[in-house]
Amino acid sequence: MIARSIVRNGPEVVVIGAGPHGLAVAAHLKSRGVATHTFGESMSFWRRNMPKGMKLRSPLAATDISDPEKALSLEAWSAREGAALVEPLPIEAFISYGEWFQTRAAPDLDRRVVARVETTGNGFLLALADGEALFARRVVVATGLASHQFRPPVFSGAPSALVSHTSDHADFSGFRDKRVAVIGRGQSACETAALLSEAGAEAEIICRGPIRWLGASRHAGGWRREIRGKLSALLQAPSAVGPFPLSWLVEVPGLVRLAPQDMRAAFNVASLRAGAAGWLRPRFGNVRVTAGVEIVDVVARGRGMEVKFDRGGSRGFDHVILATGYRFDVAGLGMLGSELRSAIACRAGSPVLSAGLESSVRGLHFVGAGAVSSLGPLMRFVAGASSSARRVTRAIVARGETTRPRVGDRVEYDLTA
Repeated sequence: MIARSIVRNGPEVVVIGAGPHGLAVAAHLKSRGVATHTFGESMSFWRRNMPKGMKLRSPLAATDISDPEKALSLEAWSAREGAALVEPLPIEAFISYGEWFQTRAAPDLDRRVVARVETTGNGFLLALADGEALFARRVVVATGLASHQFRPPVFSGAPSALVSHTSDHADFSGFRDKRVAVIGRGQSACETAALLSEAGAEAEIICRGPIRWLGASRHAGGWRREIRGKLSALLQAPSAVGPFPLSWLVEVPGLVRLAPQDMRAAFNVASLRAGAAGWLRPRFGNVRVTAGVEIVDVVARGRGMEVKFDRGGSRGFDHVILATGYRFDVAGLGMLGSELRSAIACRAGSPVLSAGLESSVRGLHFVGAGAVSSLGPLMRFVAGASSSARRVTRAIVARGETTRPRVGDRVEYDLTA
């Protein structure tokens, strides 16, 4: 594709992605008078890649999408739309809230697809899938976890009709009367298994260790457990990301960023350790759990999959769902040109970011999952959108780079490479 006659007087900032982090960044930038253009479909990953019936593990207090005036909170949506707020919050309610937020914070959302981003030395050229293109001084990548699904090597080459990732499903009704293995033991695995069981499937979780139930004592009987549950709730940090007392450090991304790389990596692993909300446990009546085993091989057998274990033996399933999470990798961002990708300093696939979430490429920022390695686990959750938005906005406004090419300046770029 060759972009011709490009008008270079585009917006100062382009935000790519319209999930919680992208919408929050757009809201904060616009409030400071920064010319901002946002691309994406509002809440698309939540709507297309998460199953119906799912509920958010985050507490209601940590589920607001940030706007500078704090006028577009979840509570404000509830009051204005007459929608009840319950905890845990159903995904359908959160999607509705996100779309409501978008219509007010980014009403000019551009739903066209950004096919390619190239650096031009003093900014970025964005080629759109419809053939148009524009120039921007800065780009904020807020594409979330799409295209960063982790699939264990043992499943490489397995037919997609028999092995899928949790993000491949928005509905489990098609698995009724099927035997389905769910690989993993975190929130996604446990909720997937519960939803499969409720949809009429025979669900079995297969994992390397026991399931760690979070806050389970608050959802079980007995006065001792009730007291422990209340004490745990009092000690827990507002966003409830990570175990106490690490959860309180998670709340301070700027401090996390100052830690040595090895220490920060260990902290991220400890804070994001697999666990499932205790309110799921009562829904496990018909879910089988096989813990303490490693899967060493999988083989397609007819219309199903045979799963083989390290301790010997195997089991057959109609389908296998990988609840193995995500691993952010800049290489998975196909829209970034190869020259641009190679210029981004990374550690283990994640960009090395400044306090303003700016990468080694001047003017290129990453928010959400792409910022976890540099600023900690909070960046992966909705609760981190406020920090993302404020940090990016401060960095851009502080630079004061508002100079743009003259109206009518045109240039040709070859984007076929």
